[in-house]
Amino acid sequence: MAARWSSENVVVEFRDAQATAMSVDCLGQHAVLSGRRFLYIVNLDAPNEGHRKISRQSKWDIGAVQWNPHDSYAYYFAASSNQRVDLYKWKEGNGEVCTSLQGHTRVISDLDWAVFEPDLLVTSSVDTYIYIWDIKDTRKPAVSLSAVAGASQVKWNKKNANCLATSHDGDVRIWDRRKPSTAVEYLAAHLSKIHGLDWHPDNEYTLATSSQDNSVRFWDYRQPRKYLNILPCQVPVWKARYTPFSNGLVTVMVPQLRRENSLLLWNVFDLNTPVHTFVGHDDVVLEFQWRKQKEGSKDYQLVTWSRDQTLRMWRIDSQLQRLCANDILDGVEDLIDGISHLPEPDKTLHPQDSEPQHNSGHGDEEVLKEDFLSDPLVGKKTDQLGLPQTLQQEFSLINVQIRNVNVEMDAVSRSCTVSVHCGNHRVRMLVMFPVQYPNNAAPSFQFINPTSITASMKAKLLKILKDTSLQKVKRNQSCLEPCLRQLVSWLESVVNQEDSTSSNPYALSNSVTPPLPTFARVSNAYGSYQDSNIPFPRTSGARFCGAGYLVYFTRPMTMHRAVSPMEPTPRSLSALSAYHSGLITPMKIRTETPGNLRLYSGSPTRSEKEQVSISSFYYKERKSRRWKSKREGTDANNRPIKAAGKVIIQDISCLLPVHKLLGELYILNVNNIQETCQKNAASALAVGRRDLVQGIPSGEARDAACS
Repeated sequence: MAARWSSENVVVEFRDAQATAMSVDCLGQHAVLSGRRFLYIVNLDAPNEGHRKISRQSKWDIGAVQWNPHDSYAYYFAASSNQRVDLYKWKEGNGEVCTSLQGHTRVISDLDWAVFEPDLLVTSSVDTYIYIWDIKDTRKPAVSLSAVAGASQVKWNKKNANCLATSHDGDVRIWDRRKPSTAVEYLAAHLSKIHGLDWHPDNEYTLATSSQDNSVRFWDYRQPRKYLNILPCQVPVWKARYTPFSNGLVTVMVPQLRRENSLLLWNVFDLNTPVHTFVGHDDVVLEFQWRKQKEGSKDYQLVTWSRDQTLRMWRIDSQLQRLCANDILDGVEDLIDGISHLPEPDKTLHPQDSEPQHNSGHGDEEVLKEDFLSDPLVGKKTDQLGLPQTLQQEFSLINVQIRNVNVEMDAVSRSCTVSVHCGNHRVRMLVMFPVQYPNNAAPSFQFINPTSITASMKAKLLKILKDTSLQKVKRNQSCLEPCLRQLVSWLESVVNQEDSTSSNPYALSNSVTPPLPTFARVSNAYGSYQDSNIPFPRTSGARFCGAGYLVYFTRPMTMHRAVSPMEPTPRSLSALSAYHSGLITPMKIRTETPGNLRLYSGSPTRSEKEQVSISSFYYKERKSRRWKSKREGTDANNRPIKAAGKVIIQDISCLLPVHKLLGELYILNVNNIQETCQKNAASALAVGRRDLVQGIPSGEARDAACS
């Protein structure tokens, strides 16, 4: 799939709004932004031409806001504030509160208008009650649903007028409003709090949940013990909602860094990589909704509101919509192969399924296969297939300056060709990436001509590459660059071994030096492209503190600088990715002398027990001849290497103009200035501050000076 990076059509900035919620009306004409002091009504047809305000008097922020989804009631919207819901009417450029709904005793967490009845509104609260209101009679709720735990989300079913779902921490409850006494079904959906809940637009039994546990799960509530599918993520998922077209899903992540791209578009039949990333917002997206499709247009518009206080509208053209259709799969076999990786063999997402499934396992696969064979779109490969962004990003971040390495990358065919030339040895490999990569699916490695190493060397190299790739993909991490560096390190160690053997005919023959181990404790955070704005860590520094101390840290005394002072410091933490992603061997600083293959903090024969720190990027172990001479017969290689220097706290109170102890001892007697000077001088002498004593005069001069 092609790497498709969006650019928004419209950007409108509301710096003073401080809005916490947003909603788009069913006609696609207006959006409401809810701030504490004002509600901002934005004309989506001309968003840059100003907006209207509705003032509000409340010390509480608005928790949720939503327009009525029915055309006949399109001018009504509801906004929750603490324990109350206000119903607003916006007509002919003016807005006012029509009525208020009061019944909850704790803060309202969510609200949702009914899909089939324009008069019904459901609210959920921390007080454990879910109320269904009829706005024609707002004195009390029409239906009351009681749960043991407070509800954070509530959503009406889009196909069944009597069905709704609520989330309670990590659980989901399915309700029938005709049977309000108890929930009809329970789903233990997540281990952490559920942030988002959405029903499938075409299947009344299917819903998606997004959670703090870094995942989106798809459910058929008739099978409450097992989910249909799962979308694993690296960060918590704030919202996940189905698209109004095809089989798309839009998710909002909670990024670790503000400028990370958190708004993604997925195909629910292929959750390995997003089909689209919306790039533009500088902070987390608080809300997104779809604008009604204009008559005669095939394009959709996605409206988003972010914490960066900008409203953006994104055009979703027909080409992007096709990426969310079933025809992005290369064929039925790809789909069946993907099903084998799901947690449960009988769970597939059938958007049109409205009857219970009685078959499981292979039977479901056959049914699904027949459905796809009958689809005229299956088997047609379009020329507009997009690239998986995970693979595309990995290719774009590969260090192409690795010595002796040439990499030819083809993201369309999900492959790359690697050529390495070192000494008399040549290695050329074809690396193929499966569709599921890097989600627990390792790439395959195949030698191609011209490769000059022996069969035994090929076997050893393949084992090293497979082990390295498996260690990475088991953690859903990319593995191409670590494998490249393992390949080069291993080949250079072979050449180094051969050179040292030929230069010393009396040397004993040893096996090839193994490559550096992968240090599991160094996380992939060092290799993240999202760290491009994080400064590179320092190996020394100092800070003054108010108590008269200086705190400073230094590098270990057993290490010295391994690079030239003219060597530039990496600009950001992400520059360390190549050195901490399985092989800490920056090619630039290796010595060229055979037999002296020293990498930053050690040679390729270092023990696995030795740990690596960022300081090892700068320094390597200093050889101590005196230490060796005093301990003849001991193994110097067993000496532990200190990976970090000392943190020293130094008392520098004597150097500061302000002294804590003097502040305690000094007196101020306005009736006897002479006594004040004498006692303060004695106090200064007592703490060793002679610089404060030597200028104090004596006798009458002292009195005059003190006065």
